[in-house]
Amino acid sequence: MENQQTRKMKRENPTIEICPGITRRTVANGKTMYQMLATLAAGSRMPAHSHPQEQIVHILEGQMRLIVDGVPHELSTGDSFYLASNIPHGVETILPTRVLDTFSPPRDDYLAIDEKARQGTAS
Repeated sequence: MENQQTRKMKRENPTIEICPGITRRTVANGKTMYQMLATLAAGSRMPAHSHPQEQIVHILEGQMRLIVDGVPHELSTGDSFYLASNIPHGVETILPTRVLDTFSPPRDDYLAIDEKARQGTAS
């Protein structure tokens, strides 16, 4: 029985391009967590950025360089990395990579973009 405490997440969330060669799709979210699947093409880059959410990066497959506050960290299949709130970080993708990212609190900005895309009003 599903209720507000437990629910199965549907796979109907849209795939959204974050930057060239990098897309994301919301997997699940709740009151205090948000999870997404990111797909990164080899050679793609995400510029340094930060956000108020804590983040756990888990590499499902592939290889990338996570640059945290200017320090590069090579991550490959099975590796995880914790990022505290407001820490500048960016990515350089070495091989095609799939990442499961978990954020707390949720990425309300991403959820709003998902909703606009579902309604066909994404820009």
